[in-house]
Order: sequence, then C-alpha cells, then structure tokens
Amino acid sequence: MADEADNKQQQTLEFQAEVKQLLDIVINSLYTDREIFLRELVSNAADALEKLRYRTITDKEVTDPNLPLEITIEVNEQDKTLTISDTGTGMTRDELVDNLGTIARSGSKAFLQQLAEAEQKDLNLIGQFGVGFYSAFMVAKRVRVLTRSFVPGEEGCEWVSDGVGSYTIDQATGLTRGTKIILELKDDAGEFASPDTIKRIIKRYSNFVPFPIILAGEKINTVQAIWVRNKNEITDEEYTEFYKFIANAYDEPYYRLHFSADAPLAINALLFVPQENLERYGFGKTEPGVALYCRKVMLQQKAEGLLPEWLRFVKGVVDSEDIPINISRETMQDSALVGRLRKVLTGRFLKFLGEQAKTDPDKYGEFWKKFGIFLKEGAASDFIYSQDIAPLLRFESSKSEPGKYVSLDEYLERMPENQKHIYYINGPTREVIEAGPYLEAFKLRDMEVLYTHEPVDDFVLTNLAQYKEKKLVSADQPELDLPDTQADLADSGDAGKLEGLELKNLLAFMKQALGDKVSEVRESKRLVDSPAVLINMDEGMTSSMQRVMQALQKEFGGTGFGQKALEINPGHKLVKSLEALRQNDADFAALAVEQIYDNALIAAGLLTDPRDMVDRMYRILERALAE
Repeated sequence: MADEADNKQQQTLEFQAEVKQLLDIVINSLYTDREIFLRELVSNAADALEKLRYRTITDKEVTDPNLPLEITIEVNEQDKTLTISDTGTGMTRDELVDNLGTIARSGSKAFLQQLAEAEQKDLNLIGQFGVGFYSAFMVAKRVRVLTRSFVPGEEGCEWVSDGVGSYTIDQATGLTRGTKIILELKDDAGEFASPDTIKRIIKRYSNFVPFPIILAGEKINTVQAIWVRNKNEITDEEYTEFYKFIANAYDEPYYRLHFSADAPLAINALLFVPQENLERYGFGKTEPGVALYCRKVMLQQKAEGLLPEWLRFVKGVVDSEDIPINISRETMQDSALVGRLRKVLTGRFLKFLGEQAKTDPDKYGEFWKKFGIFLKEGAASDFIYSQDIAPLLRFESSKSEPGKYVSLDEYLERMPENQKHIYYINGPTREVIEAGPYLEAFKLRDMEVLYTHEPVDDFVLTNLAQYKEKKLVSADQPELDLPDTQADLADSGDAGKLEGLELKNLLAFMKQALGDKVSEVRESKRLVDSPAVLINMDEGMTSSMQRVMQALQKEFGGTGFGQKALEINPGHKLVKSLEALRQNDADFAALAVEQIYDNALIAAGLLTDPRDMVDRMYRILERALAE
C-alpha cells in the first residue's frame, strides 16, 4: 500500500475493518445530537493549529509561515455544503491513510469486539485521534478533505469518502498549509448550511477556542476563556461580563471563586454565586449551572454530577486537561474521573464559603438567607459532605439579635463548661419560640438555644447528630440533662406547689381525662412560668418533624403524631386550682384538662383543627360567666 501511495495517483482504498465498526457506532448510536459533529471538527482544527504553533518553535521552517492561525467556516445553502478550514499542521498522504483510514493502535480489533459485547459502550476507550472526524458522516453523505502538510516540500492531497466502505486519495495542487473539510450534507441535514445555525453551535460549544473562528468574514468566538488566565490580570469588569455571558444574567455575581489545581487533577475553575435564588420565587428546580470544558472546548453545558445536586445554584466553568477530549465529550462515561473532579470542586467551594463567612460575616449572612436552603439540603442528605457543611450552617439563637445568625462554632465558644450538649428548638418565628414554654429552663440557667424555623432544619441537625463531640439535642426532648436541674427549680418554685398524694391523684386524673392523646402525664422538671408543656417521647423526633408527619398523614391517611407526654408545673396557680376543682367538680375539671392539653398543642405548633377547642372554650366561658 505504501508503494502505491508513493505513486501520487488516485487510489480507492478500503477502510480498515475496525474503522467500519467505528463508523457504524458513531453514525448510528454514539451521539444523540447531530450538531456535535461541528464541535468535533472545530476541536480537531484547533488541535492542528496548536500543534503548528508548537512546531514553529521547534522547527526552523514550515510551509506558508505567514498564514494567520485561524479557523474559517463557509456555508452554501443552495448547494447544501459546509466547509471548515484551518491553517494548522495539515497532513501528508501517509498521514491521511493512517488517521482517516485506520485506527493506528495495537489490539484495536480485540477492543472493538469487547466494545460490541459490552452492555453499555465504554466510549472513552476508543482510539482518540481522528475519531471525532467520523462524526461528520452523521450529517454528510460525502466528505472531502483537502490538506497540505506544514513540512516543506510535501504536496497537497485530497481524501474523499461516503463513509460506507471505502475512500479515495489523490494528489491536489494549489493548496496552502492546513486542512479543508467539505461536507456535502444529507437531505435531512440542510439546516447545517445555515449561517445562523452554525453561529449558534459555535457559540454554544466552541466559543472559547483559542484561535479565531471566522464565518462570513466575522469572528464569532468573541468571549475570552478568562478561566485559564492569571486571576491577578483579570479586572472585576471582565469577571462580571464573563459571568453575564455564561449565566445569561444581567447583574453582577454575589460571589466568585477562581482557582487552579494540578493534583489530583489539572483543573482551571471559575465559579459564581448569583445574586438571587430563583427557586425561592417558584421558578422550579434549578438546573446544574457549571459547564465542563477540556482545553477550552465544551464537553457538557450543564454538567450533571460535576457538583453535588445541592450545589446546583452555582454557575461557572470547569476546564480539565485530564478529561479525554475525544468521543466521550457527550456522554462522560468515566464516572470515576467525574467523581474525582466533584470531590476537588466541592471541597474547594466549601472552603471558599468558610473563608467568606470569616472575612465578611454580614455578607455571608445575606448569602445564607437566600442560598442556605441548598446547604441544608446537603447537610441533611449528603453523608459525604455533611460534616464539611456543618460549620457553614447559620441559625438565630436566644443570644443573637433578631435577624442575625450564629454559627455552631460561635455557640460552642459561648457554651458554659458544665453544659454537655448543643440545644435547639423549632418554631415558625422567633416570637412564637420565645413566647412558648420550652425555653424556660434554659433562660433560668442563661443557656443559649438555637432557633430553627423550617422542618428541614431539624432533619439537618438530627442527621448531623453531633458537632465537635457535642450532641445536638432538641429542647422538646424528654430528658434534657441540664445542669443542677432540680436545685434550680426548687429555688425558683412556689413553696405551695402540689406534691405527694395530691400531685399523684391529679396526674392520674389528667391521664384518664386525656386517654390515648398522651402516653403519660408527669411532673415537669423544666417549667418555671408555664402550667404545662408537651414533650416528645419518640427518640430523635422533634415537634417540627411531627408537623411534617401530620401533613403526610392528613394527605395519605392515618392519625396521631407520635408518643407525647404532658408535663405539668405543680407550682403553677392554674395547676393548683385544677386540683381543687377536681375534688369539687370532676366533669368541669376534665374539660379544663382538655383545654390545657390543646394549649400545649398550640405551643408545640401541632394543633391543626381548632373546632373542638373553640366549642370547648365556649362551654368553659358559659360556666365561668354563670358563676
């Protein structure tokens, strides 16, 4: 074959058997979107230009040294042709045969056989050079390649094929250095002869190719790939304009992170946090916003799996030279590689947020208001990163100003030495929490309590379980293990409180009146000013979680909301009066017990149907007014 090629005459040659198999895979099953072919051909052209730029450094002479390094695209809508030209290295006759007629790799036949037998095609393993070129046959019924090598003295050649079984090679005269690929489009691919279509595809996939792409005399890749530049050389205005371009935004980003890494992967990343979280306004779930590139060529615009789903609000680009820049651009089958990328990016972004929180707590507080729900989602659902997210969580607390947030680290710094746990309590607002009975024992001891306002908050803290060896405990749990509980309450209580047989009888009476509504009625060790409080008896179950369960049970059927105990304050005037009423009018006392229970439900946020309570209140008022 080599002797025949040296004759410089037109020849018809058969594709290597492996190439026929590869063409069948590429044309029929590899790409789900045919426009990918243009990205592949532009990428190959950019590679040829990059190689030439390197060779001009190492080689003293090249053909046509004054040609500009650029890619030119021409379309003819009437003839339905698309031409892509570059002034790169070009190819010799032998290189045409090797690169476009064969897969110059040992063991290719065995590999393709293994590929055909696999349940899912591992396309990363296919030979890299020239594979993208074959995607041209998805849209072209005939492909011509006119090329001349950069090596002085080499003649031009023409390669022609319909992609079926053979190709022809002939000598071509009058060519300058580089490669020109002419696609005669299929009848159903006429759209790719439209300048508007070509411009759209280039701007989507190849906008950051480092060489000019010219269409109809106009350079169409006008935005710089600033992520590969030194960040000290980039202005705030350039960052903002780039963010507006890639995020389709009109405002400035709230945060930006620009970093490079060499190990374990070569990465250039530029990430942004938007000004607003559109999910808060009912715009639906945000799609992944980070695009994946390899050497400035886009592989995926919305790269799923590149960041955890709970970081879907992040916008930007990630460029890694370690990603195979070949047939795998569309499918990214190498999950292990994506996993390593995700680990590096996620860790660096969480570190960045921690740095911002320390540098400007107020600005981070505003970020938390808008985007904290995403970090909560990660802490509640992502075991791998939950402990890394924990320092970034923010809550109001009994020692913070309204609307201001504290971190778990700040809580620990203020915690008394004899306090064993971190305490939190859920309520819809700060005012509701502070008006309720659950904080009384903590106020008595001047102990800080974190305020959580959303059901997800309790799921987050329950999932974390502990922070820096301190257990996270809801203030409505049955056993709080507070320091000096009994002594403190004894000093602050009413000397005339119920005790002994009187208290025992009242507790039994209240349990009988409430029946299965509570698992028990008992004396409280935590109440100071309130007469009663409902306590969760189910391990790890908080009132906010039970409110979620109530909603689910209401929708899907079922009753009840877990085991609850009613604790009463035996020193409270209402409780002492209740005991006296029990002895004189048990029926009216039972009515009062039910009202005390409903009041406790309201304080716990668990009363969903007030009709019975309203009816009971009228009966109590009638009795009171009658007297």
